[in-house]
Amino acid sequence: MKPFLRKVQYYETDMMGVAHHANYIHWMEEARINFMDQLGFPYSRMEAEGVFSPVKALTCEYKQPCTFGDEISISVSIESFNGVVMVIVYDMRNRQGDVICAGRSEHVFLNRDGRFVRLKREMPEFCLAIDNRLKEQAKANGTEH
Repeated sequence: MKPFLRKVQYYETDMMGVAHHANYIHWMEEARINFMDQLGFPYSRMEAEGVFSPVKALTCEYKQPCTFGDEISISVSIESFNGVVMVIVYDMRNRQGDVICAGRSEHVFLNRDGRFVRLKREMPEFCLAIDNRLKEQAKANGTEH
């Protein structure tokens, strides 16, 4: 998958010229949307099929500041998926390749009534795409079994 590229905008910086910490979470969401598009399952498609994916938990570890005009590359990978909860990891780097932020988000899948959706039954093609992505990641990391 291609990393998501994002240029820091002036309005995203504080009085010291540094990107405000809250923006990193927005960038994680933008990267996740891009990742789902590349996977072939845009959120708009899932929502049209009555499946919603709220955030259950989120962490963000700031390593280095970034400033107006910096181009940030955000790589998204799946840490785990059990059909009910999906854990996504974000690796944000500047143009020099330095890690500026490491993030992680957990997502559940709910129907329109707010009840948990068992994706293996409701959207088996999505589960297959996730499983294939996990295998690709393991192969790329040399951890396949």
